[in-house]
Amino acid sequence: MYKFVKSSSSRENWYDHHGYEVCFWGRSNVGKSSLINALTQNGKLARVSKTPGRTQLLNYFENEKGYVFVDLPGYGYAKLSKGQKEKMLLMIDEYLRFSTKIRCLFLLIDSRTNITKNDWEIIEYLRLNNIVFSLVYTKIDKLNQKEKSKLLRTFKEESQKIGDVSYFMVSSEKNINIQNLQNHIDSIFENH
Repeated sequence: MYKFVKSSSSRENWYDHHGYEVCFWGRSNVGKSSLINALTQNGKLARVSKTPGRTQLLNYFENEKGYVFVDLPGYGYAKLSKGQKEKMLLMIDEYLRFSTKIRCLFLLIDSRTNITKNDWEIIEYLRLNNIVFSLVYTKIDKLNQKEKSKLLRTFKEESQKIGDVSYFMVSSEKNINIQNLQNHIDSIFENH
């Protein structure tokens, strides 16, 4: 059972533990908190909000095995001040480049919009910094079969630019492919 451990705004107060971490990142309101709640089977663990930009700190969740999930603030939210955005991006950059505990970053993409310009910038950042990542297409239940097929075709075409990454198409609301993603996460933790 996962529980909330702490929030952090800087390297000085990162969660100090002996295990490893997987983290979740994506645009504001892409469904990071909902996905964490679905993966942990606890609908109230990560705070879900309809207001974009609610998560502004690194939020740590840990289970009894010592597996740690980190919910990162979303990017692309326009209503934050320039100073707030810069501070948040510096906090995330510091964490992603200097934490020795991260085993995989799950980059969440809204399946209804596919990969946006902001997402491409993040993918390029992850590749340049050699950060291991997988793509998670969220809200897949909102697409019909034709739209799902198109999304898959587009991903296969774009995967040449992205590189060799795992991808998952999930719905937190309808519990679609959540177990497949959980199995993948478990294997990441078990193999380190």
